[in-house]
Amino acid sequence: MAHVITRPCCNDASCVEVCPVNCIHPTPDEPEFLTAEMLYIDPEACIDCGACIDECPVSAIFPDDQLEAKDEPYLQINADYFKDHDPDGGLVKPTRPPVMPEGKELHVAVVGAGPAAFYAAGELVKRGQVKVDMFDRLPTPYGLVRAGVSPDHAKTKGVENTFAATEKKANFTYHLNVDVGTHITHDELNARYGAILYAVGAPHDRRLNIPGEDLTGSFAATEFVAWYNGHPAYADRTFDLSGERAVVIGNGNVALDVARILLTDDAVLAATDIADYALDALKASSITEVVVLGRRGIEHAAFTNAEFLSLGDLDGIDIVIEEADLALSEGTEAALADDTLDSTIATKIRLAREFAARPRTEGNKRIVFRFLSSPLEILGDEHVTGLHCMQNSYAPSGAATPTSETFDLDASIVVRSVGYRGQPIPGLPFDRDRNVVPSDDARVTDGPDGPVLPGLYVAGWIRRGPTGGIGRNRFCGEEAAASILADFAAGSLPEPERSVDDVPELVASRGAERVDLDGWRRIDAAERAAGKTEGRRRVKLVTVDELVATARATEEAVG
Repeated sequence: MAHVITRPCCNDASCVEVCPVNCIHPTPDEPEFLTAEMLYIDPEACIDCGACIDECPVSAIFPDDQLEAKDEPYLQINADYFKDHDPDGGLVKPTRPPVMPEGKELHVAVVGAGPAAFYAAGELVKRGQVKVDMFDRLPTPYGLVRAGVSPDHAKTKGVENTFAATEKKANFTYHLNVDVGTHITHDELNARYGAILYAVGAPHDRRLNIPGEDLTGSFAATEFVAWYNGHPAYADRTFDLSGERAVVIGNGNVALDVARILLTDDAVLAATDIADYALDALKASSITEVVVLGRRGIEHAAFTNAEFLSLGDLDGIDIVIEEADLALSEGTEAALADDTLDSTIATKIRLAREFAARPRTEGNKRIVFRFLSSPLEILGDEHVTGLHCMQNSYAPSGAATPTSETFDLDASIVVRSVGYRGQPIPGLPFDRDRNVVPSDDARVTDGPDGPVLPGLYVAGWIRRGPTGGIGRNRFCGEEAAASILADFAAGSLPEPERSVDDVPELVASRGAERVDLDGWRRIDAAERAAGKTEGRRRVKLVTVDELVATARATEEAVG
């Protein structure tokens, strides 16, 4: 018997660290980790000790004889990985921690409250000499785990338990509902803290730059995801779901999330922490088909195999892929035929072919994949009525190239899911070519390849661009923490000019209604209590006013 990793895997690699036989890969010191869809257990090496089960923060690991039917394909997916990946890559090698200077204390400001920020903070607060103040413009922490992870992926949200362990530390302080740049400036942070770590993500969407992009009914996936997840900045948005077909441009995991949420049965969504207003709108929706459009073929699809496979578990929804949309490049076709193709890509192709061969049920809703298709224009006068597209094909080089063939799709909404981008942070250099803050080992530099700016650090998507999920952000956050601690040990951090003691009063004088740990605990308790009465994980509060009011309430009022 062996253990198997399934879809909720968040790649945070906690399981790797406790495995006594090095059977979980890729490990954070292997190159494949940076782009891994998920982690995998080598069935030949697993000794069935179960240590990984207890360590997994999202309950993604099971003995192979305890898998539910829907998870049985992960037996093959885990085994396939080791067809062409070395199971002897080696565990994370322990490093000797730097020796902290005696009698000195370091106060670190962490800007952002998502995974990269929390994993960095978690490493920093392990040192009693280091204190962490975490700032976020929202009254709630956890970033995209709260506002980006799909509501029907409750197990993935379980990583919040790891973050909650960090926030309980005596040397950790929240400054939630405080906007750095408005309520306190970068220069004011710089004067009070020995180090500042920015982990603010890449919150803006990329544009298509095609005609009709600004029509009503055309919107970014970032907006839609934030809306149905109850992000306060999007709670007042409305989306017209009265048409029958939606088109999602892009084929990453977010595109699949949007397609799934648009079509999932009301009763399933009603058991999640989806925002109530979004649930009401989706109940009234007339959409029965979502077309997921990708410029390249299935071999280049950015969604993970786990997310792709899980579409097949949706009741009342057919996954439609026509034979023409299974076209492969010559190189991939040849590699697949002689069994030398990367196993992750081979699995993706296998799953697509299995979906294409499935019978379809009359009356079912549909998710339709159209590969090798590029949008040319979003059609309509004031509101979206359709999409004009070009058919692509593979050149001998393997590149997707346009043909002379075009086609139109009727649609009432078009969702752009073509990636995220960072934005400049006042007071820091910015690389406009990559839309990141330039850095070297997480240390901010004065431009690409420029000198290090002492005391300034970045982690997560603002450091490396919008790639990788929770696991990659863990590695990135911990790497940033290691750089901060190394610089503290080396005595290379600037000495603060002022005390941090006046920060609460300073931000309050500029209108911030700061939420601390006690306030967040009241919000969390209120949401969970409301959810418990409805059989849900939580019922989210979705406006800043009600979040702050709940944070200010007495324990008696909440309980």
